[in-house]
Amino acid sequence: MAATFVHLLVLLVFVNRYFLGRWLRHLRGENFDPRMDIEGREPTVAIVVPLFNEGEGIYRTIRSLLEQDYPADRRRIVVVDDCSTDDSHAWAWKAACESDRVTVLRNATNLGKRRSINHAVRRTEAEIIVSVDSDVVLERSAVRELVARFTDPRIAAVGGRVHVVNANQNWLTRMQAIKYWFGYEYLKELERAFRSVMCLSGCLTAYRREVLLRLEPILENRNVLGIPIKYGEDRFLTRQIVKAGWQTVMTLDAVSYTVAPATLARYFSQQLRWRRSNLIDYLGGISHAWRLHPVVAIHYFSTFAMLVAYPVMVVEALVSQSFWALTLLHAGILALLGTIYWAKTRDMPANLRVSPIWFLAMAALMPVTYLLLTPLAFFTLDSGSWETRGKPKHVEQKQLEPSGVERLDVGPAT
Repeated sequence: MAATFVHLLVLLVFVNRYFLGRWLRHLRGENFDPRMDIEGREPTVAIVVPLFNEGEGIYRTIRSLLEQDYPADRRRIVVVDDCSTDDSHAWAWKAACESDRVTVLRNATNLGKRRSINHAVRRTEAEIIVSVDSDVVLERSAVRELVARFTDPRIAAVGGRVHVVNANQNWLTRMQAIKYWFGYEYLKELERAFRSVMCLSGCLTAYRREVLLRLEPILENRNVLGIPIKYGEDRFLTRQIVKAGWQTVMTLDAVSYTVAPATLARYFSQQLRWRRSNLIDYLGGISHAWRLHPVVAIHYFSTFAMLVAYPVMVVEALVSQSFWALTLLHAGILALLGTIYWAKTRDMPANLRVSPIWFLAMAALMPVTYLLLTPLAFFTLDSGSWETRGKPKHVEQKQLEPSGVERLDVGPAT
């Protein structure tokens, strides 16, 4: 009986993700991703980059932000170093010394991504805040495409899409390249149709500054059992925006590139952090997700139920000695999705496109991650570590602002 229930949940989530959302996009046509002409009336933009142990990569990120085709006099870059223990600050400083449009701030203590962004938001008066991860490179038109999607005053956030830049490094990055492609091409379509995207990636998302200021008290005091947590900040922020009654949208025309984990250790660390984020945020949304559009609410609760129940199905398959049958079922579904990927990506650049055969690796990895990482994530929800980039260290405090940050600035922040 339990297995039947889980299978029905999986079927419901699968249909919503891969068929219903796509069908709604087809029905709405050009109105699915409306864009306005902003030529001559571009709002001021602050591109904020929270930084922690990125090394030389932060320099490449800043250079790509300086090369955006958005007007230079309407665009500033603010980097917030969250107590990096490597040479990240030096590389950020180098980029700032080369351009007066770059400001570098440094936290006195390790605050996490969201509070670092809050620090930058308080230091600028720009109308739009564009959040960019420190290992991300943007296409030149990315910022303009994001800003052009603020077509309605009710829209508070606009997310872009992410490609894996090291897609062909090994079998693991190839699998993730396909996973990322489906994540943006299919998995968010249903939420996009109702302007209620529940998780906008920190790799590339634009926000109205006024909304971030209104939500700052909530964002500053996020904790589990009294312990401040630093994972899942993007998902938490997006949900708080939707909860407050604002709209969240996404466009595939604003493109960024990130580096996917190339080892199983780093991949599992990332998945554990994301699994904690999923669990804590779905739990937090139970009290208000029912106020969403009924279609989105059903999808929200069914996805949460599947996340919790799926490990039970894996255990049941192991006990009943039907695990290999379950794996073969997964492989069949992944083969179908791989065929779709192959048909839809033939015009993509060769360095971003991979063979669909690598998606079959998910047939083995998915049950393992659900069986091992979901329970582990549940029992470590109070983790307060960045985890994937080393451990923070205390930086001697000098002149502190109210938020507990040290002002070490290069260039104007406005």
